[in-house]
Amino acid sequence: MRCPYCGSIEDKVIDSRESPDGSEIRRRRECLKCARRSTTYERLEESPLLVVKRDGRREPYEKRKVLNGVVKACEKRPISMEAIETLVDEVDREIRQEFEKEVSSTEVGERVMGKLQKLDDVAYVRFASVYRSFKDLNQFMRELRDLLNSKK
Repeated sequence: MRCPYCGSIEDKVIDSRESPDGSEIRRRRECLKCARRSTTYERLEESPLLVVKRDGRREPYEKRKVLNGVVKACEKRPISMEAIETLVDEVDREIRQEFEKEVSSTEVGERVMGKLQKLDDVAYVRFASVYRSFKDLNQFMRELRDLLNSKK
């Protein structure tokens, strides 16, 4: 690892810590030439996973996009960021375990909705209304009726 200050390749690791989820290691390093310290992160290189959109386009899967969608659905709801991150981590883990190269956007959306439905009804309906792109009030009402019937 090159020192970001002087460019030397001689350094020593002072401290190593694993992230809470075990996905990366944070290392504090000290340059043996200029004695300045820097931080590096080591994480496993994941093979790229593509999302196949409804129109057939393919784009890289980004956990951040799933997180943003769930955060929007949970706005002004009594749901902690920790619960949201846990939900997204579970979806991410399931998808990466089951799909090697490609996953449909439908599969991602259905998994998110399944977990949101257990977490918060309002967040579920918000997410479903965007994900399923309801065309009219009747579609929206059918979804609400199905939700109410499943709760009974």
